[in-house]
Amino acid sequence: MTDTTSSTQAPTQNLRLTARALLLGDRLDVAGLERSDVLSTTPLAFRAGQEGFVALFRYGVAVLVGLTPLEEDEVIRSLRQRISGEFARHEEETAIIEISPDRDDQIPPGGPIYIKQMSTERLLVIADALSKSATLARDEREATAAFELVEPSVQHLAEQGRRPRDRRRILKQVGQALLVRQRMSGGVAVEEKPDVLWDRPDLERLYARLEDEYELKERAAALHRKLEVLGDTAQALTDIIDTERSLRLELIIVLLIVFEIFITFYQMAVGYLTGH
Repeated sequence: MTDTTSSTQAPTQNLRLTARALLLGDRLDVAGLERSDVLSTTPLAFRAGQEGFVALFRYGVAVLVGLTPLEEDEVIRSLRQRISGEFARHEEETAIIEISPDRDDQIPPGGPIYIKQMSTERLLVIADALSKSATLARDEREATAAFELVEPSVQHLAEQGRRPRDRRRILKQVGQALLVRQRMSGGVAVEEKPDVLWDRPDLERLYARLEDEYELKERAAALHRKLEVLGDTAQALTDIIDTERSLRLELIIVLLIVFEIFITFYQMAVGYLTGH
């Protein structure tokens, strides 16, 4: 369960903040980052800059709220040694948060995320949704790239009725596809709700609206189907290669048997002619 320290500021009419979720790498080691001003432990969240908020997720995402560009750079620079498998390109999900005491927590189509007040719990819910969306964006891009990688071999098989001749290239494509599938299988569980909702069930509606806004469930389901197809395609290509190899071995065995029979008959014929 999330350990949070509620931090609520006085309502500020029409105050707008920018929230950015950055996927920095495969993993983010938050051990030893506990601070005296910690707001939450799962995910680790704390104040940064003058009025900013930072939430760090172990699956490689940092969510930065209300920070200036210089403050953001400082936070990312301080995390660099803790990033495993840092990406050259940081996937990003950005949202505008507006504190509006006169509105319920809501997300109008194409509009900002309205919240009644600036509380740690609300920011954690928003950070969770943004972090999952950023992770899904990278996974979707990698799955698409893996499909494009194996597509030429599948297309050749459909048109020619046989696999391409370059067996090594096919095996490389299959290996890349399986690597993408394996990495994504151990990724973030999008269907899991943030731990903070155990303590604040009244924020369930806000999270449900965020889920709908970023289509988290739908994108996760579509990605899961892609991974299944990718795995089936890789299996089919390797089965074809294995079948061809078995047929080739069987042909070699048959030829060896025929050759041995020919030698036997030849030796018998030579022996017969020599005896006469």
